[in-house]
Amino acid sequence: MSYATVDLLTGHLEGDGIADSSKLLSQLANVFADEACRAAMDQDTIVYEVQSQQLVKEGEPGGLFFGTSNVMPGKVGQEYFMTKGHYHAKRECAEYYWCIQGKGALILMDEAGNTTMEPMFPGSLHYIPGYVAHRLANTGDEVLRVGACWPSDAGHDYGSIVETSFSARLMDVDGVPTLVPAEKK
Repeated sequence: MSYATVDLLTGHLEGDGIADSSKLLSQLANVFADEACRAAMDQDTIVYEVQSQQLVKEGEPGGLFFGTSNVMPGKVGQEYFMTKGHYHAKRECAEYYWCIQGKGALILMDEAGNTTMEPMFPGSLHYIPGYVAHRLANTGDEVLRVGACWPSDAGHDYGSIVETSFSARLMDVDGVPTLVPAEKK
């Protein structure tokens, strides 16, 4: 058995088996539509942070992982700060997200390339079915804090998103978060 705590106001995790990571603009080359704009920005800017508790080895069936993500407010051009996005390596695995704080969007894309978004707000609960890529975007002026729970054997496939990208991007269009068809790679 292991013990950890989660601050229900901030999503911060403390305890056994907690891992921390963050992504800077410098680590997100070719993630945003306007690469020239991203490259011209302060490369030490934190775009998002992730904490997770993983008490079993990744890939081991039968376990669950728990985590929180903090996506900072900001934009690259007119595109909101967002996570890289991924499918699960074990495609059939589902996941839950719930919004703790802030305002944002869960962007979903099925394997046929159909992209949709669900608004996120404190208390919203989002079921992400298997075979669906997903990413978070912050559409507000404060940190978007999101909790997550997923199977320990789900894995992450970021490579497929690098190769094909999402078929739509979440852009600020006259102050309204709007999915806009992405240019083909």
